[in-house]
Amino acid sequence: MRTRGAVITKSPGEYEVIDLELDEPRQGELMVKMAASGLCHSDDHLATGDMPAALYPFCGGHEGSGVVEKVGPGTPGFEVGDHVIFSFLPGCGRCRWCASGMQNLCDLGATLLSGARPDDPTSYRMHTVDGQPVGQMCGISTFAEHTVVNIASAVKIEKDLPLDKVCLLGCGVGTGWGSAVNSAQVRPGDTVIIMGIGGIGINAVQGAAHAGASNVIAVDPVAMKREKAMQLGATHAFADIAEADAFAKSVTNGQGADSCIVTIGVVKGEHVGQAFSAIRKAGTVVVTGLGNMAEVGLPVSLAELTLFQKRIQGSLFGASSPSSDILRQAQMYRDGKINLDDLVTSTYSLDDIAQGYRDMHAGKNIRGVILFD
Repeated sequence: MRTRGAVITKSPGEYEVIDLELDEPRQGELMVKMAASGLCHSDDHLATGDMPAALYPFCGGHEGSGVVEKVGPGTPGFEVGDHVIFSFLPGCGRCRWCASGMQNLCDLGATLLSGARPDDPTSYRMHTVDGQPVGQMCGISTFAEHTVVNIASAVKIEKDLPLDKVCLLGCGVGTGWGSAVNSAQVRPGDTVIIMGIGGIGINAVQGAAHAGASNVIAVDPVAMKREKAMQLGATHAFADIAEADAFAKSVTNGQGADSCIVTIGVVKGEHVGQAFSAIRKAGTVVVTGLGNMAEVGLPVSLAELTLFQKRIQGSLFGASSPSSDILRQAQMYRDGKINLDDLVTSTYSLDDIAQGYRDMHAGKNIRGVILFD
């Protein structure tokens, strides 16, 4: 069928909306009419070249929700009209990682930037109108009016949940929340620093507050983001990490924060080094944000790493298991335990996607969301 989607044709580049031809769903696949898609920084990393795609054009978007329009033959468990949230990390349920309760590390994740079907690297679900293959971001491409996805990437939800809000559970909420609760293992009474209050960091704030941290310290140079952090669970907010570090030490007898979560939009080694200096003995740095994937090296003291027994922990999707945690967080939203309504700063049409990312770069959004008709 014919649809429209936002693609990048080169990197560096900017998203542009074009007509696309979309395959009919095969066995184990769904065709979904999109309702909403978050404008996550990871898709901008594709546009800037920090994160390379396997081919171009590449249709972006990996945080979204919609309604099932077609179900592939021999595909039980779904029917037309079901509401779904996409997990940007698919879960096969069978590999070592899924079987060990680490679904976020599923072996299918190796195909996220290939753009092709996970079981056939030569097969693409999207094409240009002249037949050129178009890659799908994370195998889902939520920057399209319609998309076809593997059921390993779809989580069915109750139909009364607002799709324009719960779309955020497909990436930003679980990634930030889990960075605090799962990866940093925040405990009651902890002192936690969150560096960068965007769509991920604001949910790390919510997670740390929910876990019972006494001091939830938000760091961001943008005043609006600091104010939003204070509204959603932060106890203190500072414009730079030096101020946050000094405050954390002042309330911990000079020891430092129990954990520091790095959710800056473009992470560099110096940010991890700053976080490392701000934590106590046996403290944890959680690195969740992405930067240029070709960069290596961290400015940390090896002696301090060993003798102070500090830990640097990566965090992918907040160490969540999407098929269970997305549903858990949907219920928490229903129960008022997670705030999704105040995360959406601005909404856009698909045709305004480039403006949405300009607004993100200008520090105007916690999370921008595309709304589809």
